[in-house]
Amino acid sequence: MGALLAALADLVLPVSCAGCERPAEAWCDPCAAAVAAWAPARAVPRPCPPGLPPVVASGPYAGPLRGALLAFKERGRHGLAGMLGSRLATAVGPGPVLLVPVPATSAAARQRYGDHMALLARHAARALRARGVEAAVGQPLRALPRADSTHLSVEERHRTAGAAFAVRPGRLPAVRDALSAGAAVVLVDDIVTTGATLSAVADLLRGNGISVRHAAVVAAATLRRDP
Repeated sequence: MGALLAALADLVLPVSCAGCERPAEAWCDPCAAAVAAWAPARAVPRPCPPGLPPVVASGPYAGPLRGALLAFKERGRHGLAGMLGSRLATAVGPGPVLLVPVPATSAAARQRYGDHMALLARHAARALRARGVEAAVGQPLRALPRADSTHLSVEERHRTAGAAFAVRPGRLPAVRDALSAGAAVVLVDDIVTTGATLSAVADLLRGNGISVRHAAVVAAATLRRDP
């Protein structure tokens, strides 16, 4: 209900563009065109953490895409979920796929009117299906309570990420069934910086017999234009 109210408020109340803060538009045409012009690219953190699957980002964590993500996550602008989910879908690749979002902690979900990555994953799956790509969302993971990692060093992030998540055993059979049916598991997250979180989640899934094809993110702090 909180997410619905936030989305309705974003549509009804006077707002500025999330990308450039131009008044009276939630997402202006110039920002939309700038973001649409970015092609998905490999994101390679340096140093690259062990176990990190290949990461594809829909664009850089800069400019209007950064503004939209911050507005969506920190200011409850859930009306941007469709656009951001569509951007995430561009980094997913061919299907069939099972999108596994990196889960939010309970505290973060309360603060952000719900699990923001679960919402983006659903929008991404919808965008993929509209293009004829078979896509579904699985949530076999839960986030454990942890401190905010924003101000941690790279080494500290790597140390804490490994203990930040746990599997939901009752949901693993559905993921295995999807793999048996030919679907590829793709981790999805909003931003990749050090890669510590994606590496930890991929390791946890692999330890439970779930292979990960790659990770797809909306934005990356650094992009490497690999083929």
